[in-house]
Amino acid sequence: MKIINSSLFSIGCLWFFLLLSSSVAATAVPGEKAPDFLVADAQGDKHSLADYAGQWLVIEWFNKDCPYVKKHYGSGNMQFLQKKYTEQDVRWLTVISSAEGKQGYLEPAEALSVAKTHNLSASRPFLLDTSGEMGRAFGAKTTPHMFIINPEGKVVYAGAIDDNDSANPSVIANSHNYVSAALDASLKGKVVPRSSSRAYGCSVKY
Repeated sequence: MKIINSSLFSIGCLWFFLLLSSSVAATAVPGEKAPDFLVADAQGDKHSLADYAGQWLVIEWFNKDCPYVKKHYGSGNMQFLQKKYTEQDVRWLTVISSAEGKQGYLEPAEALSVAKTHNLSASRPFLLDTSGEMGRAFGAKTTPHMFIINPEGKVVYAGAIDDNDSANPSVIANSHNYVSAALDASLKGKVVPRSSSRAYGCSVKY
């Protein structure tokens, strides 16, 4: 009986490991095709990866209560990037993957209000990924967590917005912005200087 129970336990552990591995593997990896998604924004419009075929796309994870998000929005840094690159025909999506009842969760009407107060004019008014399906598919771990996708649908950058993980906005001026560097190089047809980095910020509240 002990042998049978031990075998069943081992099989159960193996099955759990396989499920976990498949979940971890389904992430946005530089050089590979970005995961597809179908998520509605706060206005009820649905978005999928196919909608942005042939275009450069930035995807950013957001939580209004996160100090690191406040760092980049309170200083105007994120809005500056959104405006700068959308004016160069780059599309930009801002995603909330907080589950209902968790920090950062917003109902559509609340999301529209927050989009207005955060001056989110250059990005869509939040994709509401309440199920966390999109976030998990991309492997989004923090807010912010940044991804850049090229017109062929492949990920060219995944990681932090810059190289300084302090929540103090005063460090922004002296930080190296990975997203800007990747976009500036890509839009000129050059090789991205750094395609990945460790994302920093608050954990995504799945």
